[in-house]
Amino acid sequence: MHRRQMILSGLAATAGVSGLSACATAGQQPGDPAYPIASDGQAPAYTADELIAAGSRELGIAAEALGGAIERIFAEQGDRPTAYIAGEEASGAVGVGARYGRGALHMKDLSASQEVFWQGISIGWDVGGNASRVFTLVYGLYHPDMIYRRYPGVEGSAYLVGGLGVNYQRADGIVLAPIRTGVGLRLGANVGTMAYSRQRNLLPF
Repeated sequence: MHRRQMILSGLAATAGVSGLSACATAGQQPGDPAYPIASDGQAPAYTADELIAAGSRELGIAAEALGGAIERIFAEQGDRPTAYIAGEEASGAVGVGARYGRGALHMKDLSASQEVFWQGISIGWDVGGNASRVFTLVYGLYHPDMIYRRYPGVEGSAYLVGGLGVNYQRADGIVLAPIRTGVGLRLGANVGTMAYSRQRNLLPF
């Protein structure tokens, strides 16, 4: 009997090691099979035509107007985005500014879009306010949960293409390129950060 128990224990231990080895081979942690690791740096990318079609629909503008902005972003980044965010935001400033937004994150390998909120604060020579629809190209995102972090950005580096404002936010290899269109007036240049979260935060820090 004792010998049989030893044999069964040995078989169980072997199976456990094999299971752990299989998880490691697949690049997953035991009990958390959906968690990505650095070597999983791959995700289906969007073409310019796909983004122009989606962006013109979300922003409510002609594809020709959006095409110039997306083509310039593609040329500057030298790659294709793995995700995009479609949403809307409002902002205002008198020296110190705040921006709040809400949208949906889209990735090709997601079965459904994922809700995302963003809020930020800025300081600089900046006066005015605006409400905008936003279409953001996202580079270097390989898992949707990686979007939730703080991104530094320089609003003053924004440029206009066909009446659309474009600027960049970067953090840990992820690049966001928001394309904005809307109403209102926003003058000046400022430096600030933008935090993306799973839920609405009233404080823009």
